[in-house]
Amino acid sequence: MAIAKAERLMNLALCLLGTRRPLSKRELRGSIEAYLEANSDDSFNRMFERDKDDLRELGLVIETVENLDGEVGYLARRDSNHLPPVTLDAEEAAALGVAAKVWQQARLAGAASGALQKLRAAGMPEDVNPYESHGALEPRIPVHETAFEPLMLACRDRRPVVFDYRKATAARPETRHVEPWALECWRGHWYLAGWDRDRGAERVFRLSRITGKVRSRAGKFTAEIPDVVTVRETVAGWAGEITDRTALIRLRTEAGYPLRAKAARVRELGDGWDELEIPYGHGLDAWLVEFGPDVVVLEPAELRADVVDRLRAVAKG
Repeated sequence: MAIAKAERLMNLALCLLGTRRPLSKRELRGSIEAYLEANSDDSFNRMFERDKDDLRELGLVIETVENLDGEVGYLARRDSNHLPPVTLDAEEAAALGVAAKVWQQARLAGAASGALQKLRAAGMPEDVNPYESHGALEPRIPVHETAFEPLMLACRDRRPVVFDYRKATAARPETRHVEPWALECWRGHWYLAGWDRDRGAERVFRLSRITGKVRSRAGKFTAEIPDVVTVRETVAGWAGEITDRTALIRLRTEAGYPLRAKAARVRELGDGWDELEIPYGHGLDAWLVEFGPDVVVLEPAELRADVVDRLRAVAKG
């Protein structure tokens, strides 16, 4: 079955690349044996649409053209599907190999492997092994959230989405209508940055708090998409990486080493407690809650209140 589909896709690609004028569905069906064997028009139409989407997913640029009679035709221009030779030195090829290895635990592992095969064919130096270990530590980006793949595709295709999202302080999830911009990984957690249509503002969502399925919606984006750097800064701010003030907490001795690593000042209080001055940015309250009874917020008051609210929400289930 896989061989038959590969042959069908190859024949369709050759037809679209070899024509100088758009070919209609009728003409394509008469030119490809697998389409002639279709049991009905509906079966052919479904097969053709899947094949066309698969070729586009593989990178083939297929144009849809309507003639004067209103008939729709398809073709793949050679100049639109031609790339200049790819030349990579050993360091560049190794960097791409490391990037591909990052995704070995993700659903993109197949795509990364396919990309490396294309680079090999395009002239990647034979003496470079992209899967070779480059040190004692190897990069990994775990992607366990089921929302990752549909959101990644929605970001790529610029499609609005709908999903149920449970805030850390809420007992139940809420439905959110979002125009997804980009996915970013911070501290081992994935975040989605985008435009929240319900609130009419830019928002960041942690993927682990998305419940149920991510549903795509038709239509175009209504908000302007910022550049990549701005999106990353937004995620960093919401993830607590950008700070403009400090907080004072009590931390149980021999606990909370990640907090100690960020502390600007540590003072021993005795009785098994230390006092820490740590950077305070968006998301710190959620982070502190993860340490449970080992952390007590002293100041500022709003941070203490946020942590208490989150703990009460957790207690209520």
